[in-house]
Amino acid sequence: WLRSLFFLARPAYALFLTKGLWMRRLSVSLMCVLSLSLTACADWAGAESADDGKEIDVVIHPERDDNGDLVPVKKTIEEWKAQLSDTEFYILREKGTERAFTGRYHDSKKDGVYCCAGCGLALYDSKTKFDSGTGWPSFYEAIVDDHVREYEDLSHGMRRVELVCARCDGHLGHVFPDGPRPTGMRHCVNGY
Repeated sequence: WLRSLFFLARPAYALFLTKGLWMRRLSVSLMCVLSLSLTACADWAGAESADDGKEIDVVIHPERDDNGDLVPVKKTIEEWKAQLSDTEFYILREKGTERAFTGRYHDSKKDGVYCCAGCGLALYDSKTKFDSGTGWPSFYEAIVDDHVREYEDLSHGMRRVELVCARCDGHLGHVFPDGPRPTGMRHCVNGY
């Protein structure tokens, strides 16, 4: 299932296309969407060279503490700004979004895994991606439940549920209860 990796959400997630097996150096072509970018981790699939020159560590099995919780990636604002493009920083760290239907991968049908471009954490399998008609990549569930966190979002005069990377707290998008079976949920994720 790890035939291809996708960088989903350039400013918060990355969509990677790669060939190979996990735990081996993968030759990945970063196609940028709404992602973060790289950080070192204890268990990773490989350092990948992105089309923008960045290297991204794809994390299939993230480091966990003694309680089994993900070990967080913590950086200063200055460190994030040095690592991310202006657009990535806006979406990922400032909870921004791109306009609908402007993302490279909102209609992608390629097999693979969508990963956080800031910390490389695997977030969504392309097998759970569906066409929601909203203009953003949509998934009905995360690849691993604790890789994506949900928070109440009362911004812009609305009540929504925000999705963030559980490892680096990067903003992904929002989740809505209007998705397909088997979950009935729509994880609407930024991606350019």
